[in-house]
Amino acid sequence: MTTEAKTHKWFAGGSVNRIIALSVCAIVVGLVSALAAIAFVDAVSWLNGVLLISPRTRVQYESTPYLVIAATLIVPTLGGLVVGLLLMFASPLRRPVGPAEVIRSTQMGTDLPDLRSGLISTLAAILSLGAGASVGQFGPVVYLGALVGNFARRLQVDIKALPTMAVACGVAAAMSAAFNAPIAGLVFAHEVVLRHYSLRAFSLTTIAAAMGYVVTNVIFDRPALFLVTFDGVRFGHEFALFALLGALSAAVAVIFMKLVMYCGRVSAKLPVPAPIRTACAGLAVGLTALWLPDVLGIGTAALRFATIEGAFSAPELLVLVAAKIILTAICLGFGFAGGIFSPALLIGIMFGALFWNVLDLTESIPNSGVVAYAICGMMAIASPVMGAPLTVILVVFELTRNYDLTIGAMVTVVFSNLIAFRIFGRSLFDVVLLNQGTDLSQGREYARLAAVSVTDYARSEYPCAISDETGQAVLNRVTPAKWSEVFVTDRQGCFVGKLYRSDLIANGDVEVGELVQPTEVSFSQSTTIFQAMESLANFVGDAVPIVDSRTGELLGVVTESAIIMAYLEHVHDIRREENAPV
Repeated sequence: MTTEAKTHKWFAGGSVNRIIALSVCAIVVGLVSALAAIAFVDAVSWLNGVLLISPRTRVQYESTPYLVIAATLIVPTLGGLVVGLLLMFASPLRRPVGPAEVIRSTQMGTDLPDLRSGLISTLAAILSLGAGASVGQFGPVVYLGALVGNFARRLQVDIKALPTMAVACGVAAAMSAAFNAPIAGLVFAHEVVLRHYSLRAFSLTTIAAAMGYVVTNVIFDRPALFLVTFDGVRFGHEFALFALLGALSAAVAVIFMKLVMYCGRVSAKLPVPAPIRTACAGLAVGLTALWLPDVLGIGTAALRFATIEGAFSAPELLVLVAAKIILTAICLGFGFAGGIFSPALLIGIMFGALFWNVLDLTESIPNSGVVAYAICGMMAIASPVMGAPLTVILVVFELTRNYDLTIGAMVTVVFSNLIAFRIFGRSLFDVVLLNQGTDLSQGREYARLAAVSVTDYARSEYPCAISDETGQAVLNRVTPAKWSEVFVTDRQGCFVGKLYRSDLIANGDVEVGELVQPTEVSFSQSTTIFQAMESLANFVGDAVPIVDSRTGELLGVVTESAIIMAYLEHVHDIRREENAPV
């Protein structure tokens, strides 16, 4: 018996075996994903130190300023060139991949891009971040976790949703390890990736997220992303200020996301090779970093300093926010590999600190200090960017353990997401997917049905006639068929219309072209099952013709029952995945 057959037999052996096997799968995926996430972060940190990108290393070389200046200019530029060449010649997709591909895979039930593209993208992200590009690490870490979970697709088992759940486990563990926030990692996997809650998925992702926490805290004892102390919100009117901060943060988030999309369009139109574009983006980062070194890389140091009163003045914060928005949009649009979440965190925390600085200058509105507004601003900008309001609220709670601060962040996040959703969309990932032809705005039922063409269910055998044939000739040919309709084309195969068998019987000597009637409903080769279901509301007949929209050729016909069965098949698959027991 083969290994795959034994695996299938074990899963099929009963609910106890299945629970054990799924739990082991979640543990293994969680363990490997957490280790991979930590290795990714450490690799980036090591490169930052070697290449004089990290603030600590740059301070150590203050006695040789020309070396620091040279590294600031050369490292991001050469890093961009190397990343561009790597993606162009080593990746089958010739571009980086990230959370958008993970979301599409889980929502549409499709495979992730090929393994080589994923590994090359991960390497490119390490080089991008190591060279100081203004991109984030959490997007690549999330994809790396999904890549680990994707190996479960190789298991030939009787659980149809196992690959999707394994990918979610990898994402939850990677997010848990990267943020040192297991609850947020668990919710992120459901809120952003799965977009539904079921007992089976919840139990497995919980195990994986817990494994991420164990690896991070028990095995490696790694510190949290940042820690803050906060005594609590002292004044009730501050919740109105949090709401105002959320509204302003929504505007900043929308500008940020639109600029990222715009830079991507501009880059695609430039008549220069992709590696040159990426190198130019790196040069822009290096030139800016000569005056604003905080724009380099992830900006963890700036993230921590932003919560300290007096660390930055209001003009400095304003310039840093603008510079980080522009440089991140250029880096992502011009080909660097990396995420957008980390830059959004830095932009948000600096914008929140800027809001507090302006508020404090008035000296007329009592407030609870910079920490509250910096943290609230950070989450108010990050949440609409990645479409995960609940996740970022839990991140605040897990990092600060402060209930009052979490409530304040909740207010800003709610207002920010409501406004940003109306102006831009649920998240940057969803808009990217929409531009690529996957619309998740109406849920995954619509997305899946909108991805299935009626031509997949077309029939090639049906009663047909040519317009210059007589009714009797056609009747003699189609009499044995159990159809009441005949579909008519001309000699070139172009669709003309339909007629009924009764018309043939009553007009045997007349050419069918004189008897043909227009069809109430017809489909094209691009009509989806979802569109077909909407069109069938008032349809009466044997089948609907499928006509090539370019040539008018009759491609086939599809019956009403075939469309309904296709619709029910996809809907039932989704419901089974969402409601299946462990």
